[in-house]
Amino acid sequence: MYIPRRYEEKELETIHAFIRENSFAILVSVKDGLPVGTHIPLQLEKDEAGRDILMGHISKGNEQKYTLVNGAKVLAIFPGPHAYISPRWYTQMKVPTWNYIAVHVYGTITIVEGEALRAALSRLMNNYEQHMPRPVRMEDIPEKELNADLRGIVGFQILIEDIQAAYKLSQNRDEQSFHQVIGQLEQGDEVARNVAAEMGKVGEKLFPSGSGESKI
Repeated sequence: MYIPRRYEEKELETIHAFIRENSFAILVSVKDGLPVGTHIPLQLEKDEAGRDILMGHISKGNEQKYTLVNGAKVLAIFPGPHAYISPRWYTQMKVPTWNYIAVHVYGTITIVEGEALRAALSRLMNNYEQHMPRPVRMEDIPEKELNADLRGIVGFQILIEDIQAAYKLSQNRDEQSFHQVIGQLEQGDEVARNVAAEMGKVGEKLFPSGSGESKI
């Protein structure tokens, strides 16, 4: 992914938090010379050796399964909030642009089956059910239904080998323009407000003394 230096995020803890909060990813692999992709949840975990991995699964009816074999290289794209930025929001007229956050994860596939797959699905389910008013556990699902669903999926883990994170959030603008952009985005929809919130975090690093000059 092309990332100008001023927009590159390298803090692993920040990137991991983003992946956990935006876990519905696009898994990309290559089939017959063409890229193919599936939108699926990917859960960030550790393997037995303490290495960072992503756990996931797809339907056996999905032809992308033929590309997901042991040793295959894949790309997982985690898109985040994004918003159009108008030239009128700056102190001086500039061309329009787009603010966004995106993370690309490159890694190697290992197929997961049997009890390991069942355990991975249980962890995934518990992660999303824990905030529900009446959480459902895997044990609550009838065994016949569960076994039928397990037979219909291909489970895998991705050993993370490289992470690229773009946080393009007006870091190249003067302090007044930066805060004017935040103010405009805060009047927008939920996604725009999320971009404004992320800009607020960046602003604390860019302008710690309120000097009015970018530190990047």
